[in-house]
Amino acid sequence: MDDFYSETLRRLLNDGWMGLGSSVLVVCGAGYDRDVFHGLGFRRVTISNLDSRLASRIDGSEFAPYPWSLQDVESLGFEDGAFDFVVVHQGLHHCHSPHRGLLEMYRVARVGVLAFEPRDTRLVRMGVKLGFGQEYEIAAVAGNGLKAGGVGNSSTPNFIYRWTEREIEKTIRTFSPAGRAEFRYFSALRVPKERMRSMKNRLVAGSLQALLPLVRLFAKVFPRQSNCFAFAITKVRELHPWMTDEATVNAEWVGRRYEVGGGR
Repeated sequence: MDDFYSETLRRLLNDGWMGLGSSVLVVCGAGYDRDVFHGLGFRRVTISNLDSRLASRIDGSEFAPYPWSLQDVESLGFEDGAFDFVVVHQGLHHCHSPHRGLLEMYRVARVGVLAFEPRDTRLVRMGVKLGFGQEYEIAAVAGNGLKAGGVGNSSTPNFIYRWTEREIEKTIRTFSPAGRAEFRYFSALRVPKERMRSMKNRLVAGSLQALLPLVRLFAKVFPRQSNCFAFAITKVRELHPWMTDEATVNAEWVGRRYEVGGGR
C-alpha cells in the first residue's frame, strides 16, 4: 500500500495531470505525506491537519521543507481555487461528514482533487462480517494511546466510511451542476499490517495472514473488489450546453426545447 500512494502520484505526473511545481494542499496530513511528496520532488506543498499541538512548533520542523497549516478539512480556511490540487490520504473517513470534506477539497482546488480512501465492495463487507475488517476504526485509536486517531482526530473511534465510484460522481455533480467533471480511478489492496500485529486474537490474525495470497489473487483478477482506491477528479472545464457560465442559463438553448414560463 505504501507504494500505491507514490506510484499513483507518479502516474499523474507522467501524464501531465499535475506537475512538480503545482501548488498542493494536503489535508489530514502526516509525516508520511511529507515523505512521499518530498521524495517525488514536489516544491510547493502545504501540509495541513487538525493537530493543534503542532501550532506551538514555530520552526515548522515537523513537515520541513513544507509549511504546515492548522485546518479542518470539513471547513477549510482558504478561498475558492486557492491551490492547484488538494490531496488526502486515508483521511476523509475520519470526518464527521466525509462528503463535506470532499466538497471542501473540491472548492479549494483550482484544477483537481486526489483522494486515497477505503472502497465499499462485497468482499470488504464480507471481511467486516467475518472479523477480518473493522466497521469502526478502533485500532487507530488504540495506536494513538486512546487519545486521538478517531473521528475528527478525537478519541472516539470513527465509522469507516467506504466509497463507491457512483457515489463520488453523484456528490460532485450535485455540488457543481453547471458542467461535467472528469473522474479517474486507481485500485489497490490495502493489507492492514499494523492492525494484524496489534491484534491480541492470534487465531484471527493468523487466519487473515493465511488468506492473504488468495485475497491478493482475487483482487488482481477483480481489481474493483479491492478494499482501497484512489480517485482523481478534474474540476469542470466545459460547461453543459444549457449554461453560458457557471451561474447563467443559456436562454436560447433552453428556449429551443422548452416553453419558458414568465416566473414570478
